[in-house]
Amino acid sequence: MNSVMRPRQDLMMLTAFDSNVEMVTDLTDDMKALEAGIRSMRPGGGTSMYDAIYYAASQKLMMDQPRDKFRRAMIIISDGIDTSSDHTRDQALEMAQKADTVVYAISTNITREDREGDKVLRYFTEETGGQAFFPFKAEDLDQSFENIANVLRHQYNIFYSPNPLVRDGLYHPVALKVKTRKDLVVRARKGYYAPHALTANP
Repeated sequence: MNSVMRPRQDLMMLTAFDSNVEMVTDLTDDMKALEAGIRSMRPGGGTSMYDAIYYAASQKLMMDQPRDKFRRAMIIISDGIDTSSDHTRDQALEMAQKADTVVYAISTNITREDREGDKVLRYFTEETGGQAFFPFKAEDLDQSFENIANVLRHQYNIFYSPNPLVRDGLYHPVALKVKTRKDLVVRARKGYYAPHALTANP
């Protein structure tokens, strides 16, 4: 957390998920509170990862306004296998996209085999413009967080305004490419949700 969060500039929250979702520490820049939250976590049965993503995006990350003033990132530490959620994978992704949140993932799969959960983590990260990391042992976690911190600190903000803007509330894909540098890998969200049309009450 120390490598990712900048004092007095960033806020962080902790959400735990097993069979249920629990907000351990609300959005704060108090590192002692975050450390206490980490130490209070205990392993439990079940995995409600989709519900955790949905909750964090809808109840917290979407609340900061105006949305273009803040960058939002979510770091998931999991094997990617969901066993308990009420929400689906695509519902969780949709809410993360509507909250303009980039998802990063650190896999806890240490088998060195590419499993179904790894594909799920890649799905969330690729669709939102993030990246998935696959450390082979717990000691590699530090490097994964360092990598995420480096990505967060070295980004371009590009604003896109469709013309005309269709207020249909639907998802619209967008492809971003670098014309003159085919050797570069572009990580960016693959689309956006348009606002709904404004309706007047009679």
